[in-house]
Formats: sequence, structure tokens, C-alpha cells
Amino acid sequence: MKTREIYAEMRCIPPVVLRADGRNFKNTLSGLGFEKPYDKTFARAMADTAELFIKKSGLSPLFAYTFSDEISFLFTDLPFDGRVEKIDSVVASFLGSALTIKLRLEEPIAFDSRLVALQKEEIPEYFHRRQLEAWRNFVASWGYYALRNEGMGRNEAAKYLKRKKESEIHEMLFERGINLATLPSWQRRGVIISKEAREIQGFNPVSGKEEKSLRRKITQNWEIPKFKSEKGIPFLEKLINRNLEHHHHHH
Repeated sequence: MKTREIYAEMRCIPPVVLRADGRNFKNTLSGLGFEKPYDKTFARAMADTAELFIKKSGLSPLFAYTFSDEISFLFTDLPFDGRVEKIDSVVASFLGSALTIKLRLEEPIAFDSRLVALQKEEIPEYFHRRQLEAWRNFVASWGYYALRNEGMGRNEAAKYLKRKKESEIHEMLFERGINLATLPSWQRRGVIISKEAREIQGFNPVSGKEEKSLRRKITQNWEIPKFKSEKGIPFLEKLINRNLEHHHHHH
């Protein structure tokens, strides 16, 4: 029957991004009293889930980018010899399990995951596009929330937003006292989770000397720049390259 496992040998070649999306989170999580349109507890749980994955999964993504109910991980070292089925299923189930723990959910949830094959020079563009999606999602979520708040039905609100330009949605929200520009950065731009190398000074009891050592600490950055901006381009390059270099030292 092994010969029937026809997808088992499909492989991918690094670098790849794995993107995991929450499946039907709107429905599953709707009864749980999360704030609309954004909930800090939920966002924190997503970032913590990404952090837990980097820490505990045994796989080593360079960093993660998350917004709303999606997480992207960049890999240059592929686990499982790049076997697609294996990577997708292990990552998706780890994330579902981790988020369940973080949110103490009573109902099961699921992520789906896909692999995006990229050339090294395409990596910044991928993250830029996801961040544009975060922005679109941000404008639409606040728009939808404002209309629903005024008693408009679901379909009606969705239709109304489809017809409007982004600037018109801004205007509509502004009239209702919601200024998108003043809302927290993580809602607009998402969150980056990465391993930072920190130099730590410590006393070595064996040598009897003060010594420096490198510690890798996972940090969450909730105030990231726009990836296409003057600040953002080097920010992203540094994440991609610094981590690439570190990774090669490890192996």
C-alpha cells in the first residue's frame, strides 16, 4: 500500500514560506466574547503561538509574520527533506494545538497550510504583499464593524464595503469618530516574531572569568515599519539576511 502514498514524495526546495490560515475562525471564535473588530488577547495568542512554534516545534523558521488569523514562516532549512505533505500537516497541527492551549478553547480549531516557493530575492515582495493584505483587512474590518454597529445586516454591510473605495471607507469611519491612522500599529501592519542574538556577560565559574556568550532570545515586535518604506526595506533585509547567516553557522 506504500505505493499508494503518492503525495508522500512531493518535495520543495528552499527558501520557502509556509503560510497557515485559520479555518473558519470567525465562526468558531464568534461566541467567545472577543472584542470586535480586533482583540488584543486573540492577537497576542496568535503571536505566542508563532513564538511557541519557533521555540518548541523542532523546526527552525527564520522568523514569523502574523496578522489577523494567518501566520507566515520563512524557512531556508527544510525539515523532513522538504516533504510537502509532512511539513504542511505537522505545522498546521502544531499551530492548531498551540492556539487551543493559548486560548483555552473548548472547541477544536484548524489551520490549513501551504508552501510558497520563492527565490531569495522574492522574499521581501512576499512579505510586502502580506502586509498589504493586512492593511486591506484592517480597513475592511473596521468598516464592517462600524456598519454592523449601526444595525446593518451582514450581507448588506459586506456589499456596501465592496462598492466603496478605500478613501471612502476612511471618510465614512472618520465621520463616525474612528480615525484609522491613530489605531495601534499591529492592527495595521502585523507582528514579527524572530530570534534575536543577544550578547550576555556572565561569570564563568570554571575559568573564574567574566565571559561573553550569545543567547538567542525570541522577541515579538509589535511596532514594525511598512516593509516597502525607507525604514522597512533594511528592517526586512536584516531579518532575512542576519538569520540566513546565523543559520549557516549552526549546521
